[in-house]
Parts: sequence; C-alpha cells; structure tokens
Amino acid sequence: MSAGTLAAGRRGKGRKRAKSRAKSAAPSAEYNMLLTATLCLLAFGAVMVFSASSTTQVLSDGGLSNSAFFLKRTLIFGAIGLVIMHLMARHGLRLVRALTPTLLLASFVGLIAVLGIGNTVNGSTRWIGSGVIQVQPSELAKVCLILYGAHVFASHPTWPKTIRGMTPYLLLTGGACGLMMLEPDLGTAMVTTFAVSATLVAAGARMRDLLLIAAVIAFFVILLILVEPYRRDRLVGFLNPGADAAGTGFQAMQAKIALGSGGLSGVGVGNGVQKAFYLPEAHTDMIAAVIGEEVGFVGIAGIVALFSLFGYAGFRIAQGAKDRYGKLLVAGLTAMILVQAVINLYAVMGLAPLTGVPLPFVSYGNSSLLVSLAAVGLILNVARGGTAAAAAPSRRDTASRAGKLRVVEGGRSPARKRSRSSGGKSRQSPNRSGGNRGARGARHGGRRRASR
Repeated sequence: MSAGTLAAGRRGKGRKRAKSRAKSAAPSAEYNMLLTATLCLLAFGAVMVFSASSTTQVLSDGGLSNSAFFLKRTLIFGAIGLVIMHLMARHGLRLVRALTPTLLLASFVGLIAVLGIGNTVNGSTRWIGSGVIQVQPSELAKVCLILYGAHVFASHPTWPKTIRGMTPYLLLTGGACGLMMLEPDLGTAMVTTFAVSATLVAAGARMRDLLLIAAVIAFFVILLILVEPYRRDRLVGFLNPGADAAGTGFQAMQAKIALGSGGLSGVGVGNGVQKAFYLPEAHTDMIAAVIGEEVGFVGIAGIVALFSLFGYAGFRIAQGAKDRYGKLLVAGLTAMILVQAVINLYAVMGLAPLTGVPLPFVSYGNSSLLVSLAAVGLILNVARGGTAAAAAPSRRDTASRAGKLRVVEGGRSPARKRSRSSGGKSRQSPNRSGGNRGARGARHGGRRRASR
C-alpha cells in the first residue's frame, strides 16, 4: 500500500473521529428543553414582577419615578445569574465537587450568623447584608446539602442501603433544617427535606427506611407547628380561611379572589386589582395569584407546563448521566426546583398552608434566583456529558502509548523478535515472565540429552 493511500486513510479516520466528537458534544434534546423552560420562566417572571410591584410602588411613593424598582433589580440579578449558569454549564462541575465540603461549611456558618446579625423582615430573620447586597444563607444551604449527598453517595454507593449509612447525612440535614426553623423559615426547610429525600431515592435508599424517616420528620413537624402560635394560626387559616378572613385567613382569601377574578384568560397584564395592597407580598410569594388574575387559567396552565417540561428534561438528564455523581446531583437539583414550585402553587391555590416559598425563576428574590440558575447550570453541564471525574485518555493516546511500548520492547532484543516471528517453538516471547530462562533451559537440556 502506498504512502499516499495510508495518509488518505488516516485523514478519513480523523474526520470521522472529529464528526463523532462534535456529535457527542452537541446539546441534546433534554438540554434544549431545560434551557428553553428556564429562559421562558425568567422572561415571564420579569414581566409579572414589574406588573405586581409597579402599582404598589406608585401608590406608596406618589409618582412613577420608582415604579420599576423591583424590575431593575430582577434584571440585574437575572443577568448575573445567567452568567453564573453559563460558567457552571461549561466548567463548574469538577470545581463544585472539589469545593463541596467548603461550601457546606460556609452555608452552616451563614445559617448560624444570620441568627445573630441578620436582618428581620416580617418577623423572620433570613438575610445578611444591607441594601442591594443581601444574602439568604438558607438558599445556599439547601443546594449544598444536595451537592454533599451526591458527593458522598457517589463515592460510597452502599451507604444509602441502610439507615446507619445514611445517618451522618441525615444529621447534617436535620441540623441545617433546625437552624432554618429558628429563623424561622419553614418553607425552605420543607424544600430541603424533599430535595434530600429525592437524592436518597436516586442513591438507592430502601423504601421502608425512607418511610420510617418520613414518619419521624412528620412527628417533629407537627410538634413544631403546635408549639409556635403563628404556625398554628397559619394551619387554622389554611383549614378554614373564612373563619378569620381579616386575620389569619386574609392572604389565602385574597389569593382565591385573585384567581377567581381572572377566569380563563385574565383581565390583562397590568390591570389586576388585588395586587394593590389587597394581596400581601404580591411580587414574591404570591406572584402566582397575580398571574391568575391578569393572565387567567391560561397563564397558570402555562407555568405548570413549563415546570413540567423542566422536570421531564431534568430527570431524563439524570437518567442518562455518564457517572453516578451526575445522576444523583441532577436528580436532587431537579427535585429541589420542582418541589419549590409545587409548594408555592399549592399554597396560592389553597391546597397547602402558606409557607413563604417563592416561585422559582418567576418570583422576586435575588438569592433564590442566583441559586436556582446556578443549579440549572450544573444540570446543563451533566446534560452536555460533563463528569466530575478526571478525563479518561482518548483512544488515540492509548494507541500511541501502546505503539511506543511495543517499539521499546521490540528494540531490546531484535534477535528474539525475529526468532518469534519465524515460528520457533523452543523460544518464548521476551515479554513473558521467565521466557529467557525457559529458552536457555530448553537449549541446555537438549544438549545434555544429545550427549547421552
């Protein structure tokens, strides 16, 4: 075969390998679905945050100069979050896994610090900082617990099979949720509990163990509700909001009025009435009620469809992850986003008690938005085939090393290589243990037998 033919063959194989690598690096359908759902929720959320907050800002300040205050902040932090999401999607998986213990420690320090130096708003101390820069440590903690669970159970696959193996992780989760309850922040503690449970399910925990853990958690949740008056009032307001429509049931009743006023297609974006002081926290926890009033059932159905698309794509990405760490991480983060959305929508529709959980990507909330977009970035990283392990050597590198090894071994004893190729039966390959000694022994033995 001529040199030109060999060169052409190599070029053809190189083109095929390049096409194969490009095909594997191309975004999958799940990648596109997840990204599309996220961007649609972000865009729709920015519009609805402006609609929900502009009226109260104008009525409070008496002018239009500050009507876009919350919209500007949403756009600024949304842009920062998109940059973080892009970095996480490209380069963040290995770095995040390496920094997981540090991030977890920092989140616990934040949860403790917020109890001493945090800012109190509406009776809850959840934020550290002032002005534009305010951090909510509980938002970071719920993600760090998922990161740590994926890290530990990927390295020790047998630990989730028993309660004893899960105990260290459960104690960390219980400690974090306990600190959240002291703020108090029952909603984030609930989201964290469900997200951790999803991580355990993906890790292979037995159902009977999970049911036992759920029974213990339910006991403590009921106990915490009974010992705190405001939680009892919220539970009563949920069970019978009409009993105290001007007090504990006020927010739930106004949300139902907003949803009922919207009908099928709503009254139009910006034309809602309930957001004008009738609906507390209209741009944060209760933004779904504003959507129901102004965009109607169509708007709520659209939100549900986008989150359903997000969940389908996320769990498909987890199923197709290249390693166990990616599978556990994506399952936990996807569950975290979905559980948060379900709790918020259920509370607005009167199907669950009000817990102060924002609607992901849609409600106003800087910490929640940044953390959620960072989580999406990690999911997209796994969707592109990313892993947290060191890169495996390519086939070309492996073949090159093997060729060099053969050349070196063959160059040690050309005579033996020629004798091996000539088909001699008395000599063995030089790379086998004891081959030279065996060959020499055979020659000497042959001479002794000939001399007898």
